[in-house]
Amino acid sequence: MQKTIDINKILHSKMGDKARHVPRFLVNWLKKTVHEDEVNEFLWRTRDEEGVVWLESCVKYLEMNIELVGKENLPDPNDGKLYTFVSNHPLGGADGVALGAIIGRHYDGKFKYLVNDLLMNLPGLAPVCIPINKTGKQGRSFPQMVETGFASDNHMLMFPAGLCSRKQDGVIRDLEWTKTFVKKSVQTQRDVVPIHFSGQNSDKFYRIANICKALNLKFNVAMLFLVDEMYKNVGKDFRIAIGKPIPWQTFDKSKSAKEWAQYVKEEVYKL
Repeated sequence: MQKTIDINKILHSKMGDKARHVPRFLVNWLKKTVHEDEVNEFLWRTRDEEGVVWLESCVKYLEMNIELVGKENLPDPNDGKLYTFVSNHPLGGADGVALGAIIGRHYDGKFKYLVNDLLMNLPGLAPVCIPINKTGKQGRSFPQMVETGFASDNHMLMFPAGLCSRKQDGVIRDLEWTKTFVKKSVQTQRDVVPIHFSGQNSDKFYRIANICKALNLKFNVAMLFLVDEMYKNVGKDFRIAIGKPIPWQTFDKSKSAKEWAQYVKEEVYKL
């Protein structure tokens, strides 16, 4: 079985020869935390699948019980228009997989994700991901990825918060949404379809995320635990609510793009 996720190789690529000084117990802990063996077994078993078919296999593998509300609000695939789908991001992995499976099936695979570097190397996702500039860092090439996506003849699926939801004052909610989806949707005349995904990670995850924030750590340590959170959510029930499309003309000069982004976020949490 070929390893897609290899902690030893990842450490070596990030640290070079210094990787051999990382204590074995820490390497083993990392392997266990990212479920290296289980993930590789699944990726090997589904190695001949890609795109929507692979995403649907993921949903099945994670035993996600999905209640879909407002499916009639998904625009007709044959109306000749392109749309921007935006959602809150409570889970940081399984939510993206489920939404990709639903939207991908409805639009016959004609959609693209903007993905983080955690998901970028998964072979099954390749056909629905926007290619990244291999020479630059992710941050530098992000505007290029956005341009590529919106210039294509694909629907766009975005999580405007970027990071998955955090627990603040006892409430699990997305961080501030970025304005990119508003600006690009207006520019390319795409209506925006709001989506709300119910679900949450463990209290432990939110504690770690808040500690990292308090310590002002540059590396997103919480991301290491997202795979573990995904396995903790196996077999759970999720409600996905799709709202009515918001015409791109709505986003006029009466508010800034940043304010319109927060407006859409508020609409999502009403669904």
